[in-house]
Amino acid sequence: MVDRFVVVPVDTGGGGAGDGEHMDAVVADPAPDTGGEVDREMGDDSVFEPQDPDAVVPILEYNREPNKYGDGVPKENSPFINNTDNDKGNSYDGTNMALFEEEMDSNPMVSSLLNKLANYTNLPQGAQEHEEADDDEEPKKKTVKSPQMGTFMGVYLPCLQNILGVILFLRLTWIVGTAGILESLAIVGLCCSCTMLTAISMSAIATNGVVPAGGSYYMISRSLGPEFGGAVGLCFYLGTTFAGSMYILGTIEILLTYIVPKAAIFVAEKKEDEVDALLNNMRVYGTCCLALMAIVVFVGVKYVNKLALVFLACVILSILAIYAGVIKTIFEPPDFPVCMLGNRTLQNQNFDKCLKTEVIDNITVTTQLWRLFCDGPELNATCNEYFDNNNVTLVQGIPGLTSGVISENMWSVYGPLDQLVEDQKMPSVGASDPAVDKYMPYVVNDITTFFTLLVGIYFPSVTGIMAGSNRSGDLRDAQKSIPIGTILAITTTSIIYITCVVLFGGCIEGVLLRDKFGDSVKGNLVIGTLSWPSPWVIVIGSFFSCCGAGLQSLTGAPRLLQAIARDGIVPFLQVFGHGKANGEPTWALLLTAGICEIGILIASLDAVAPILSMFFLMCYLFVNLACAVQTLLRTPNWRPRFKFYHWALSFLGMSLCLALMFISSWYYAIVAMVIAGCIYKYIEYRGAEKEWGDGIRGLSLNAARYALIRLEEAPPHTKNWRPQLLVLLNLDTDQVVKHPRLLSFTSQLKAGKGLTIVGNVIEGTYLTKDAESKRAEQNIKSVMSAERTKGFCHVVVSSNLRDGVSHLIQSAGLGGMKHNTVLMAWPGNWRQSNDPQSWRNFIETVRETTSAHQALLVAKNIDNFPTNQDRLAEGTIDVWWVVHDGGMLMLLPFLLRQHKVWRKCKMRIFTVAQMDDNSIQMKKDLQMFLYHLRLNAEVEVVEMHDNDISAFTYEKTLVMEQRSQMLKQMQLSRTEREREAQLIHDRNTASHAAINDKTETGPERVHMTWTKDKLFTERNRNRETNANMVVRDLFNMKPEWESLNQSNVRRMHTAIKLNEVVVNRSQGAQLVLLNMPGPPKNRGGDENYMEFLEVLLEGLNRALLVRGGGREVITIYS
Repeated sequence: MVDRFVVVPVDTGGGGAGDGEHMDAVVADPAPDTGGEVDREMGDDSVFEPQDPDAVVPILEYNREPNKYGDGVPKENSPFINNTDNDKGNSYDGTNMALFEEEMDSNPMVSSLLNKLANYTNLPQGAQEHEEADDDEEPKKKTVKSPQMGTFMGVYLPCLQNILGVILFLRLTWIVGTAGILESLAIVGLCCSCTMLTAISMSAIATNGVVPAGGSYYMISRSLGPEFGGAVGLCFYLGTTFAGSMYILGTIEILLTYIVPKAAIFVAEKKEDEVDALLNNMRVYGTCCLALMAIVVFVGVKYVNKLALVFLACVILSILAIYAGVIKTIFEPPDFPVCMLGNRTLQNQNFDKCLKTEVIDNITVTTQLWRLFCDGPELNATCNEYFDNNNVTLVQGIPGLTSGVISENMWSVYGPLDQLVEDQKMPSVGASDPAVDKYMPYVVNDITTFFTLLVGIYFPSVTGIMAGSNRSGDLRDAQKSIPIGTILAITTTSIIYITCVVLFGGCIEGVLLRDKFGDSVKGNLVIGTLSWPSPWVIVIGSFFSCCGAGLQSLTGAPRLLQAIARDGIVPFLQVFGHGKANGEPTWALLLTAGICEIGILIASLDAVAPILSMFFLMCYLFVNLACAVQTLLRTPNWRPRFKFYHWALSFLGMSLCLALMFISSWYYAIVAMVIAGCIYKYIEYRGAEKEWGDGIRGLSLNAARYALIRLEEAPPHTKNWRPQLLVLLNLDTDQVVKHPRLLSFTSQLKAGKGLTIVGNVIEGTYLTKDAESKRAEQNIKSVMSAERTKGFCHVVVSSNLRDGVSHLIQSAGLGGMKHNTVLMAWPGNWRQSNDPQSWRNFIETVRETTSAHQALLVAKNIDNFPTNQDRLAEGTIDVWWVVHDGGMLMLLPFLLRQHKVWRKCKMRIFTVAQMDDNSIQMKKDLQMFLYHLRLNAEVEVVEMHDNDISAFTYEKTLVMEQRSQMLKQMQLSRTEREREAQLIHDRNTASHAAINDKTETGPERVHMTWTKDKLFTERNRNRETNANMVVRDLFNMKPEWESLNQSNVRRMHTAIKLNEVVVNRSQGAQLVLLNMPGPPKNRGGDENYMEFLEVLLEGLNRALLVRGGGREVITIYS
């Protein structure tokens, strides 16, 4: 739920403190439900602007209107900070605090803060009395009642009412008879221990600050985050809804079986059809009852709330009647005989006397029982073999507490479907064909029984422990009442259940305990036979108890769904956040009734109970998890007033919940987990972003810190190397991203794996550009979201772009999670730019990445690259491998082809051979190398012949150098030109000396595709041609820049020839990757370097220049 505090004024003029107090609110009555949800509808969200600031004292009003002040972002109007709307005109006039007068606008004085907190009223929670709100002409003028409920009325009794219910009255005797006293105590002990441990965890969470709304859903979602909160909240909603189904089925079972059995629509003609007839009756009557209850909830919630005490009284009177009946059995056991045929229990509904024959007027006549087993009333009629072989006896169904029957009921008597309920201690003579006996009027098992099934059926009888936390706003001291009331209620109910198990086993005959529907005692409720003064006390009490619990489930479940919908974390539930004009959740009620109908159609209470057990157990599991996570993380805000908790108890409770889920029904447990997992993933990918300060976020931070520390211990192995990208984006003057396709290419290259940092630099100072940087960051994040680029955004404000980019390259990332590759766009308009600083910044970036040993990717024509929605049906990714760069050129196409955009493209690798190279052998070696690298690619070796330098090359070089000289003349004064000339002369002298030194020491070692011998031959030949020139190819540039420098001519020649070959072979390729030559160490020739790159890339639609980071990034080893 989106929870907000709005400051509204209270008029203090006139009389006493309490006179004239009005608040924009509607008082709500509590709506207890089975661990469910309660809703609070507040008034308008306006912040009043008082005419006279001195006439009002602001107080806090709790507000739940969704999305008004943001979704879950802690920006509520509070008395703490940044709340200036209601303090205008209340400036501090004194001089004692003049030092802090600048902070008065945003940070309140402590005295003002305490004054506001003292006047804070936490509005009562619960279902609203909507009818009163409709009738009231001025709802804004209603006086707020301060919460006055104590522990007993506010927590203890609601929990008691929600915990005790249908299972106690309809199934506990059957569970005791089937499982035996010992195993029944184990079932009760397991379930009650689970709820007690959960209550301890819940008490810690509930007392860790105010729980303003939402009960268990609020606690879980705010402790574990929106994903877990939404998943568990919906599971809890489903549990509460199916609880409504269970209570309605219980109501109909009591009605049709014990109150008016003649009202049944479907009547079984044969005994084997009785179960189907009962289920069909349950479906028809259950649907009608559900519709009636839904109408009652829709029309008047307040009547349900007012009847809550009546329903609670029914439960308490019924339990007292049971204890009174147990005490009475000590002195005078009630007379409820059970008719036994041999050791088999008979259904005592269609006969009045437990006799085969009787003597009337000295004449022996057959009884009604005889006619059930024989084909006629005659004494010589053919009868059932077992009937002939065994006698009928009367057994007292309730022998009493002092009879010693407790020893017989200690052990379990499980059995399959249709097994006869027998008393093994009685004599019996078997029949030759026992298969037909199940169609006789015997009491039989209607389901297969085993221990785990009984756990699932029993567990709903201990749910409802959240009723107190759901009403925290109604309590005088919630942080004191919730733990005490909840734990006392669980203790009380646990004692009731344990004593009932023992007393039932000690008072009632075993065959009667295993008679689920009381067929052996003329259709009486088994637990009713024990009660005093009459069985009808239990029957009527349990009937109204089930009715009330069903109504409360139908009241609470829609409000829980409405609360989840209003939080905005599950988009498809938004419609259920709306309702009638008075806030009644109409759509949520309709959905709840529809889901409840599914449970009604299942029709069997024994089949529905394990379903809701799963959902409640999952909710309790996450309550324990929330407490354990918060405790272990030692979150600064984790300061619960309830001190009797420990993370080990929470983990024990969590483990017990998980164990009970699989004990009850492993397949239902898996289904519940799959549902919760699907909701979790849906919220994660489609839901709203929330920041609730939850424990999972703290857990993530701890895990991230641990992982970062581990990562920093050593650099990644070559096998684990992947490009961790720093993407350098450019924004225009309106802070709009210039090249969004750069982010598309990033997501295609990364496919969501590894690290991506999107960086941008804004010129200026942070003090003046703060707002602009935040706007830029928001724009970049929105584009990242649109392009599905998963990563981080880092906007830097720097005095100049050059330093800002340098800061990003040096400092982006954290610990071991730092980038190793820089991706940027080629400055396509560098020739037209009036400011040479743009392309100089580009070259400096290239230099810095080299110094930082980081790889560099430069994309040309980035706006022509495919989007994430495109699918390249065919084509190739061409790699021109000239210089060995550690394997980057091999790895990048492989990574791109993992994405669906490039998946159908084939990979081709071209390498360049000189005249002296063995092209055939080079191709074989390269194919073997690719085979060991497990890469599928076509291999081609391109031979570059030695040609004379063309006139076009000279012309191109001349234009380049003339432009360079013109730029220098425009920027240098006469004195600077003279200084530059002297520097050029000095450099030439130093360079010639270096040449002579290198002639003696041998050439510099370069990783190239051609052989070392060929490299020596090429260099020596060039040296003989021009003694004063050291000829280096494009990929090893260290030039001396002079007008019409022959070195520039040779470089231009290499660029043009290589470009011709690349364009000839790869013009139709979807993407061309080639080695990026390094910039000259002499910065005076930077513009020539740009010209060389421009010539090299000319005519290519999509090109990616790749420069390695100085390490191997791909390996042939496993």
